[in-house]
Amino acid sequence: MDYGKLYLVPTPIGNLKDITIRALEVLESVDLVAAEDTRQSLKLLNYFNIKKPLISYHKHNEQGKSIDLIEKLKEGKRIAVVSDAGTPGISDPGSVIVLRCIEENIDFEVLPGATAVTTALVYSGLDTSKFIFRGFLPRDNKDRKLIIDELKDRKETIIFYESPYRIRETLEFFKNNFGNRRISLCRELTKLHEEIVRLSLEEAIEFYSGKDIKGEFVLVIEGKREEEILEEEKARWNLITIEDHIRKYVSEGLSKKEAIKKVAKDRKISKSEIYKYSIDI
Repeated sequence: MDYGKLYLVPTPIGNLKDITIRALEVLESVDLVAAEDTRQSLKLLNYFNIKKPLISYHKHNEQGKSIDLIEKLKEGKRIAVVSDAGTPGISDPGSVIVLRCIEENIDFEVLPGATAVTTALVYSGLDTSKFIFRGFLPRDNKDRKLIIDELKDRKETIIFYESPYRIRETLEFFKNNFGNRRISLCRELTKLHEEIVRLSLEEAIEFYSGKDIKGEFVLVIEGKREEEILEEEKARWNLITIEDHIRKYVSEGLSKKEAIKKVAKDRKISKSEIYKYSIDI
């Protein structure tokens, strides 16, 4: 018996006109739509006059429901998975059913479409050549701190999601752990009241102080600047003498010549200047 096929279908993050023709064709063709929120997905389907059975498929029932969906796929059903907005599997249900399809050798297709991550990244004006996406931060401070400690020395642009109810607390947390970096705050993307604000973290804390805020945010934060890294390295090496710096590398097995070269690179000083301190070593 031939298996059916699973489709992961991105849906608009705000403006319903951002759905693709291909996504509409798939939604028209499937037997069933598994939706993160059936009420939201019903609005989308009704808007495009698509009539399909809907079942609930969200983070709280994903493990169990994915087993049911696999059985339906084995029966030959064609199923679309959709989230409230954006691409299923990215900070939304979808990755569990994909893994089960791979394990069961069931065909699946991931459609391209609207995503808040890249939209906000380009809006930010920050470096787009390399970035890290971490979704929503955990609520527990200990877990949040573990993630931030992993990221605070990274040069890549960093992207988070955040709710309006925790935005001020999160900005304070970023300021305390990242320092006063540049941040782009993208709210209500593609919607009528879309707002893009580019500030420092200190300015952002002041900007949102006392405001009644609605709509989820995509926060795009500047990575660690090269100048900041160099200053920190310089400060670290200044804690020891140049002689001890040379001895450190010699004790690790480098020749004196190699050690001088490495110290010069660390301290951003010429090799001839470092050599003067190596005579008695």
